Amino acid sequence: MYDYLIVGAGLFGAVFAREAANAGKSCLVIDKRSHIAGNIYTEDVAGIPVHRYGAHIFHTNNKTVWDYVNRYAEFNRYTNSPVANYKGELYNLPFNMNTFNKMWGVITPAEAEAKISEQRAAHYTAEPKNLEEQAINLVGVDIYEKLIKGYTEKQWGRPCTELPAFIIQRLPVRLTFDNNYFNALYQGIPTKGYTALVAALLDGIEVRTDTDYLADKAALDALAQKVIYTGPIDAYFDYKLGALQYRSVRFETETLDCPNYQGNAVINYTDAETPYTRIIEHKHFVFGSTEPGTQTVISREYSAEWQPGDEPYYPVNDAANGALYARYKALADAESRVVFGGRLGEYKYYDMDKVIESALACAEKELH
Repeated sequence: MYDYLIVGAGLFGAVFAREAANAGKSCLVIDKRSHIAGNIYTEDVAGIPVHRYGAHIFHTNNKTVWDYVNRYAEFNRYTNSPVANYKGELYNLPFNMNTFNKMWGVITPAEAEAKISEQRAAHYTAEPKNLEEQAINLVGVDIYEKLIKGYTEKQWGRPCTELPAFIIQRLPVRLTFDNNYFNALYQGIPTKGYTALVAALLDGIEVRTDTDYLADKAALDALAQKVIYTGPIDAYFDYKLGALQYRSVRFETETLDCPNYQGNAVINYTDAETPYTRIIEHKHFVFGSTEPGTQTVISREYSAEWQPGDEPYYPVNDAANGALYARYKALADAESRVVFGGRLGEYKYYDMDKVIESALACAEKELH
């Protein structure tokens, strides 16, 4: 009999398992996939650590979390500096002086600020009713049309006029030449990949992959005193209140016989005509990987509406789904032996540092 059955070998499950094991608890970690690490799984392809489920860059302002992950992995100094491609025009992200110079030819921060203010004022909406009105209120028409509209509509599969305004609370506008996308004190990627990080967290803990919890729930429940469940909350309850909505992502990954395909790890395609949202070139997440004569691996990302059998990526946090999740949460709170956690268990978009914060808080509550 284990103290804890932990369903899901992703970041939440692995951190909880580590903390429980350190507290002397016995744990069994299971995952229906054939590998650990969930969506942060990295695998070696042509000597390059490839992020199978999309790019993951660790960033946080929480020193406790940063110190925690550095106990289990060495991180490089990767800085996320994506580029936007709009019909062949290249712009730096986040929106900064490089972007504004390319967009309008402005040179000084004062000129850029004046241009943005002019554009905002010309189309200002006192009470924005949708994402389009909100975005124009924040950055004006030119930036919205070239760098936000097409990308966002591909990502969500809906016109910006049908998306709620709260999706974009703010847009980072920097009146400097800083291309660092994240406003975080600590940032990087594990030098040996995320799978190695999760493996270190799970060191000495029993793990079973290719094990589908919901397909054999009764037998697996009988193995432990309590369950930490990180799968989809609606699936746990057999969708009896209806299915929560997600956006999914499809990847086309290929190995190319060239040392350097696009010169950057992340290039977003912000026009509506390009079917994919971005191309990731994985080797640029690692330093010193563009020597002549080597191969490279790229992944094109296509956003899609989630269908049963797809991997759920982003919760659709609109009012209807929020109300449905609240009903499922009431059911979850009534489950005395089960704790629901992680982005699927809590139907929440989590950055990696927030997953770790949540898992540590859960462990603190459970174990002390």
